[in-house]
Amino acid sequence: MRRYRTDDAPLRGAVRSRPAMTAILLITAPFFALVLCGWVAARQGWLPEAAIPGLNGFVLYFALPCLLFRFGAGMPVLELLNPAILFVYLLCAALLAGATIASTRSDAVPLRDAAFGALVAVFPNTGFMGVPLLVALLGEAAAGPTISVLTADLVVTTTACLAVAEAQGSSAHGRWLALRRILLGVTKNPMPWAIALGALFSALGWRLWAPADATVKMLADAASPVALFTIGAVLWRAGRHAHTRTPPSRYLPIAAVKLLLHPAMLFVLGLAAQRAGLPLDDFALTTIVLVAALPSASNVAMLAERYGADTGRVARIIMSSTVAAFASFTAIAALFGVQPA
Repeated sequence: MRRYRTDDAPLRGAVRSRPAMTAILLITAPFFALVLCGWVAARQGWLPEAAIPGLNGFVLYFALPCLLFRFGAGMPVLELLNPAILFVYLLCAALLAGATIASTRSDAVPLRDAAFGALVAVFPNTGFMGVPLLVALLGEAAAGPTISVLTADLVVTTTACLAVAEAQGSSAHGRWLALRRILLGVTKNPMPWAIALGALFSALGWRLWAPADATVKMLADAASPVALFTIGAVLWRAGRHAHTRTPPSRYLPIAAVKLLLHPAMLFVLGLAAQRAGLPLDDFALTTIVLVAALPSASNVAMLAERYGADTGRVARIIMSSTVAAFASFTAIAALFGVQPA
């Protein structure tokens, strides 16, 4: 696999035996430090618990949609919704989610909890962490593949896992009502709409009115630091409201699946797709593998609470994957020879 600078130019020649780990750490460390700051602020009471939903709302409904819109409006539509990337990524998600449900479901872990375990095993924290982190590491060219897989997770992966979770003990009529509720929830998520609006602007060559563009830029610039800080606060809140005691054997293996098996499996499937002639270049494959190496999405804890799943187990998977990802993500980036400029 080739190395990449943040100016998006692939380097020629063999990968060095010792990748620039220090350069990678200089980028990844501040991202995880901001997550830690949010966790400490919430734990110490400096950020009141009642303020966390408002902070999360600012990121979800204002800052992050503006960031996604700006990236979407600035690149070709096929870079945002690359069919080859979507096929490989969703195939990996389906195989891994199915295997996770089959291997974890038991008397102690009913279908609903197994489905949420599968969701945190295959859904990276792409929106709040992945988009800014991958762009910082690989350059703006990484935004397209990253947004492609984010769209897939928001629309397809989440819907499928929630549908499986709702199938537990439901009649055919109940499952139909549950699916309608899930799809309605997807339509209320502003991130896919921001991506779609950006794609529309890109396709039609439209530009925002200058004052509106400046406002969107200001909100987009706030997305990265506030989102990372919010992850830490949300994780603290999820742990505080987790009333079940989950043994490590029920959450640490899922965290390992997320951080290690997910990127490894995606890499293998991506190589197979390249050999089969699919238009998936090395840069796109590197980008989506690094997305898969991110920790579990923090918003799944709130979904678990809303759907009556084992919030404690989900929160511990997300927390352990976030803590361990600082080392594992950096190591995987170094293994792929990522060399920030």
